[in-house]
Amino acid sequence: MSEQIEGRNAVLEAFRSGKSVDKLFLLDGCQDGPVRTIAREARKRDTIINYVTKERLDQLSETGSHQGVIAQVAAYEYSTVEDILDRAREKGEDPFIFLLDDIEDPHNLGAIIRTANLAGAHGVIIPKRRAAGLTSVVAKTSAGALNYTPVAKVTNLARTIEELKEKGIWFVCADMDGEIMYDLNLTGPIGVVIGNEGEGVSRLVREKCDFTASIPMKGDIDSLNASVAAGILGYEVVRQRLKAK
Repeated sequence: MSEQIEGRNAVLEAFRSGKSVDKLFLLDGCQDGPVRTIAREARKRDTIINYVTKERLDQLSETGSHQGVIAQVAAYEYSTVEDILDRAREKGEDPFIFLLDDIEDPHNLGAIIRTANLAGAHGVIIPKRRAAGLTSVVAKTSAGALNYTPVAKVTNLARTIEELKEKGIWFVCADMDGEIMYDLNLTGPIGVVIGNEGEGVSRLVREKCDFTASIPMKGDIDSLNASVAAGILGYEVVRQRLKAK
């Protein structure tokens, strides 16, 4: 599936055929009929719309004939949060989910999906805004895991955490100021929340979590790559689950 679609008719057809459009770029100030129709279809599907200059569209364009419209389309179909919970039920296991807060690097996203699969997690949840989508780079970095690990995209990560807490899932986020992860009980239904390298987990999302876990570090720098942090904390969940059996 193409990652980028350009031109008014092609983009409109992408929406109407049900393709997962991650982002839509429209020429700022252009309000003619076809563009308004495309914007309406995008809003119907809660797609992110970015109004940009012609220079920016020219820069993004791969064909040179964008007609003021470029859509970035997911290389893989997204699942739903319910799909992820169903996967746990089918396996007869407590839900184990990774939630990613503002992971914008597709290599990190792909690596985390790979780790999630190998750790036995039932899926990954990402926000619609300020996050990498399911591009071919993500698919390649996941080393095939994207074919087996459901990824759901939600409008509001904090609200999704609240809804999942009502279903009995506990949440732990990686944070330098948290308790040492070895001192926390991470068994049972669990969601592991990972933030980006620069700012970590956002305040609003962190406040929704039940635990904050710090990863012991003995070196001279004070942060880990997001995908590495996901692997370390995720496998502490695996260790505790195995020990609890």
